[in-house]
Amino acid sequence: MEKTTTFFDGFDGARLALHEMGAGRPVILLHGLFSSAEINWIKFGTAAQLAAAGFRCLMPDLRAHGQSAAPHAAEAYPSDVLARDAQALVTHLGLVDFDLVGFSLGARTAARSVIAAPPLQRLTPRRLVLAGMGLEGLAGWNQRLAFFRDVIDRFGTIRHGDPAYLSQQFLKSSGIDRAAVRQLLGAMEDTDPQALAAITMPTLVLCGDQDNDNGSADHLAAALPNARRATIPGTHMGCVTRPELGAELVSFLTASA
Repeated sequence: MEKTTTFFDGFDGARLALHEMGAGRPVILLHGLFSSAEINWIKFGTAAQLAAAGFRCLMPDLRAHGQSAAPHAAEAYPSDVLARDAQALVTHLGLVDFDLVGFSLGARTAARSVIAAPPLQRLTPRRLVLAGMGLEGLAGWNQRLAFFRDVIDRFGTIRHGDPAYLSQQFLKSSGIDRAAVRQLLGAMEDTDPQALAAITMPTLVLCGDQDNDNGSADHLAAALPNARRATIPGTHMGCVTRPELGAELVSFLTASA
């Protein structure tokens, strides 16, 4: 299925890439850290599954990722910068009724977008999917921050067997601007579990059966007012390559209730 790519202005005018596939109900798909829309949603067929089910897949490359701008200046990375960019995308497209899906960093961004406090404007998707995410990944970001900063700072020296090795190799294959993404890491905030009460729309918490990278998906589902839990095969990085990911998204987003 054909993909188109355009560009839009982020919250501060940064040039951000938007990839689209399909026609129908809009669904925004936010990819993970060190990744891109191409790797997370397009390469392994997830977007094609959604498009075939009648969705217009809207897949931005997050700031400092993919074909989007990767500024180095600190002022380009204020608190909740990715939630600000997500709001800019919704405004740019004039979306009112849409669904929102995030994987890992994208899930963190999606959650922060829905519970955003002024001056940010909250996003109000009809349905929300938080994939590759657990409660501790939202509430304990500072621990994950230290891990990913270490991956960047030791890039090229991390050897097989080190817990950071796979993240280094993924970062190497994606060609991400390491200085830019290091700035981005510092723009994320811990999420108070009590704030999750604002996520009232139907929510799917979706994780691989070998994925505990961001803590407990069960704990996250239990903390949300209107959530259900689903499990697919795979590790944190491996589950995005599986057709079960797209199948679960289609099932949840097309459910009648």
